[in-house]
Amino acid sequence: MSAPGRTVAVVVAFNRRDLLIEVLDALAVQTAPVAAIVVVDNASTDDTAALVRERYPHVDLVSVARNTGGAGGFAIGAARAVVRQSADLVWLMDDDTIPTDTALAALLASVGDDTQVTVAGSRVVWSDGQDHPMNTPRTKPFVGAAERTAAQARGAVPVRSSSFVSMLVRADAVREHGLPIADYFIWNDDFEFSTRILRRSRGFFVPGSVVVHKTVKLGATDIDPGARFYYEVRNKVWLIRLATGLSPAEKVLYSGASLRRWARTFRASADRPLLLTGLRSGLRDGFRTRPRPNRVALAGLGEATDDVAACEAGLARS
Repeated sequence: MSAPGRTVAVVVAFNRRDLLIEVLDALAVQTAPVAAIVVVDNASTDDTAALVRERYPHVDLVSVARNTGGAGGFAIGAARAVVRQSADLVWLMDDDTIPTDTALAALLASVGDDTQVTVAGSRVVWSDGQDHPMNTPRTKPFVGAAERTAAQARGAVPVRSSSFVSMLVRADAVREHGLPIADYFIWNDDFEFSTRILRRSRGFFVPGSVVVHKTVKLGATDIDPGARFYYEVRNKVWLIRLATGLSPAEKVLYSGASLRRWARTFRASADRPLLLTGLRSGLRDGFRTRPRPNRVALAGLGEATDDVAACEAGLARS
């Protein structure tokens, strides 16, 4: 099996310097070395940028003047990896995602030389080793026997989407299908991005690739999200209305799943009036607006803006 190519890790950071140290130290000891590391400092108010410059001078640090959310950060970082770091594969992760030392090796072994496999995701566990419910992969429905068998031979499971808590994606797929949509800001951005890429290609969940998601609590995003529920609602409406990665049947399926999820969220919430406000405003904005193009949403950020424009224009350079 031939080597898949040059892998560039992208870490989006915001005010979690101590966890970022763990991430960067873990990336440094991967058994399959990363070729380069891009850190997007999303306008942190702690000393994240200074820390990276002083302690990790080899890291390609991109500091932006405003917080662009996870979605904007991953768009900026993926563009940087493709345009300036000549990535063949881009390994995306949050600043609280600690890869075990064989995490990348397992991903690369599964992807191998099969160019039809464009996305691969890791098994995500919490600090105590339990599977993290926030990052449960969506198994691909109605998958054929041949595809399932081929995935099993590579130690993988076919999936329809993947999470930014350790997602390996081919740079060619980013050039062809575009970057994450920055205006999603948080939540559902990885689902939209990965389903867009995987509509006509194949994706893997790789249980042998393990990362630790060091969230404060063990739980899914529907456990009392507070004011952030607005983004869950607005972005889900955008997905159903506008996403090109989902078929009409899938949109019906995921609409029903979202309604059930929202009902569980309300039942478990300690502040239902706050959730109701988020529901109303999220539905309003989801139906009345649409995400801006990245060149607009990420304007005025210097090199980051230039990289996004170049990547989306297919003008990758060394």
